[in-house]
Amino acid sequence: MTTETLSNNAAPIQPEHGFAAPYLAPVATTWPLNWLGWLYFDRRGNGSRPKLLFTVVALDALAIMVSGLMAMALTAKDAAPSASHWWAPVVAVAAIGLLHRTWCYSTRALRHLPQQIVKALGALCIIFVGIGGMSHLAGRNLLAPDTIAAWLCLSSFALVLVRMVMARMISALTSAGRLMRRAVIVGGGRDADVLIEAFAKDDEAHLQILGVFDDRQSDRATLASAPKQLSGTFDDLEAFCLKEGVELAIVTVPTRAEDRLLQVLEKLFTLPVDIRVSARSSRLRLSQHAYTYIGSEPMLAVMDKPLSDWDRVVKNIEDRLLAALLLLLVSPVMMLVALAVRIDSRGPVFFKQRRYGFNNELIEVYKFRSMYAEQSDAAADKLVTKSDPRVTKVGRIIRRTSLDELPQLFNVLKGEMSLVGPRPHATRAKAGGDLYENVVQGYFARHRVKPGVTGWAQINGWRGETDTPEKIERRVAYDLEYIDKWSLPFDLYIIAMTPFALLTDKNAY
Repeated sequence: MTTETLSNNAAPIQPEHGFAAPYLAPVATTWPLNWLGWLYFDRRGNGSRPKLLFTVVALDALAIMVSGLMAMALTAKDAAPSASHWWAPVVAVAAIGLLHRTWCYSTRALRHLPQQIVKALGALCIIFVGIGGMSHLAGRNLLAPDTIAAWLCLSSFALVLVRMVMARMISALTSAGRLMRRAVIVGGGRDADVLIEAFAKDDEAHLQILGVFDDRQSDRATLASAPKQLSGTFDDLEAFCLKEGVELAIVTVPTRAEDRLLQVLEKLFTLPVDIRVSARSSRLRLSQHAYTYIGSEPMLAVMDKPLSDWDRVVKNIEDRLLAALLLLLVSPVMMLVALAVRIDSRGPVFFKQRRYGFNNELIEVYKFRSMYAEQSDAAADKLVTKSDPRVTKVGRIIRRTSLDELPQLFNVLKGEMSLVGPRPHATRAKAGGDLYENVVQGYFARHRVKPGVTGWAQINGWRGETDTPEKIERRVAYDLEYIDKWSLPFDLYIIAMTPFALLTDKNAY
């Protein structure tokens, strides 16, 4: 049984929506994150959980390595540099891995300081006892006993200090309304009212209810939701979730109303949100392990966001590090391509095109210009075909080899794209004369993650022209498979296979 302890601290209501985001209270001037607000807060003023978790991981690694170097310096028998210094990063990586395995890197876990201290000290003890055990088995001191003791004491103090500071920061952010999960309730009436009241009685303010959506008349809304009115119908739900950055959808439609429930879930499946169905009025009697709990309310977990907070931390690190490295490696090639584009035809070297990004938000994707400037098609109303007269001589080469996509590494560094993900499509791209979203049911589900420079569909041969509905359907199917299967090794495999796919693919023009 898992527990999601949440609460509703919503502020007064806006007439246009029924609910409003809570007032974001200013954090105390001593609050360190005020100095880095541009980095940790989004445009709505909410704190970024992945960035906070990355900060904790970085501080843990730094604390353990610095503690190790200090311990070695304090217990050194001579002034010569010790060969054991390489233990510092090894112990740091092992400790972070063990802390992750014991669920220490989540904002919910970091709020509970006593449990965090126990887990941090336990992880360090396991690691250093392990080093001592390996020393005994090897018949030699991998690390001197006094160094191990000093390192354990120093790193224990450092990790406890990190957790004390972060617990206070997270508590302050939550109290200020900046670290709540943004939620909607789908389905009004008595069940919605009971949930709202139950969340309001919870002591911990972790949930921000933005609205209630129902297709039935507002006279069905009673108790808590009546004075607030409904925020809209099911048809309004998708646009509201995208606009307000909703993270959690709680469905109160009874499971016995199968057609209505499927109608709701169909709309939610395309969104990057956690979906929970309230089991309060369900006739099903399942094992306790089948439920998750929000406060004391039982829920059926229908779907989670494609990437958890920890997964987003890992993927963001992967994207930034590899994109920076790749830019250094391919910068000579990019300069040569830029020169060739400039010589081949008049016009700018780069071409910017608005495409769908994460959460269906529009981003400007960078490319090397491959068409004649006066014939460029920013909206992609007409897809490029074989021997297309709009494409320049250099353009044919760089499109065929995907060299025109290299500037998208800058989009990755900006955080608008990932190295691996579904390829971003232009807003007016068509297959068989119809817009992609009209051809493929659930098309926008591919936008639940950031678009990528390369992807699972591309290395399986689905790149280039999409002149038939079947081609875009196959591409989207691979995109959705990638989202379901995501892992760091999977990303690295796709990156490694991309050059081979470019050499063998004949579909790009």
